[in-house]
Amino acid sequence: MKKQIKKILPSILIDQPGRYRCSKKELRQLKDKFKGKRCFIVGNGPSLNELDLSLLKNEYSFAVNSIYYKTREMGYKPTFYAVEDPHVINDNIKEINEYECDYMFFPAKFKSKFKKGNNRYFVNLDYSFFNDVSPYFEKPRFSQDCSTEVFCGQSVTIVNLQLAYYLGFTEVYLIGMDFSYNIPQSAIVDGNVIESTEDDVNHFHPDYFGKGKKWHDPKLHNVLKSYKMAKLMYEIDDRKIYNATKGGKLEVFDRVDYNSLFN
Repeated sequence: MKKQIKKILPSILIDQPGRYRCSKKELRQLKDKFKGKRCFIVGNGPSLNELDLSLLKNEYSFAVNSIYYKTREMGYKPTFYAVEDPHVINDNIKEINEYECDYMFFPAKFKSKFKKGNNRYFVNLDYSFFNDVSPYFEKPRFSQDCSTEVFCGQSVTIVNLQLAYYLGFTEVYLIGMDFSYNIPQSAIVDGNVIESTEDDVNHFHPDYFGKGKKWHDPKLHNVLKSYKMAKLMYEIDDRKIYNATKGGKLEVFDRVDYNSLFN
């Protein structure tokens, strides 16, 4: 019995909020800063290449991971940027540290890897969703106070939905959320970790998770659970999440046409 406790306890402790020093004071100053506004949360599916992102120039938008490929390609830069996955951080830390936008959110757990700056906020990301010895394994949760904790939920989009809620946004439009993945036969699969050996076919750029980069099994059924939780939390507070993706297979949220949202 003692050995079992010794084995399990450290794994659970790793995911406890507050274990790592976050930007609590700075994050509290952001609460409801954008109350009543609308925003766009940008996904990374191939359909993103079919949208005119220049329309977001005067909009608030969230993007993640390797969105810098779009910045290089056509100048689009989000207002808010976030990363969650340790593999994404390790494989792209140089590019992430060189990237700049108005607000950047990073896991406090990996604080030592990131360049410091006034626009960089460190949040207590709770990774229990991925921890098979945690009572919250694959159980979606939604934080209403991101200065204390933010819950992972299989997709970094779930992190951005919590941040958008905390910042006060009342209308959220998802784009590039194709909700479809193909794991190539050439990929090296080790449990839930996948290593690419060729160009990425699942994202808007072939190098996104290109040769040599690692990513996690997307487990779309788990993403769906987290989306349903986010939808409920928004609706309880009289807020709304829409899907403005061109095509794709995500049908949890009401769909709107992307181009119709701009004058």
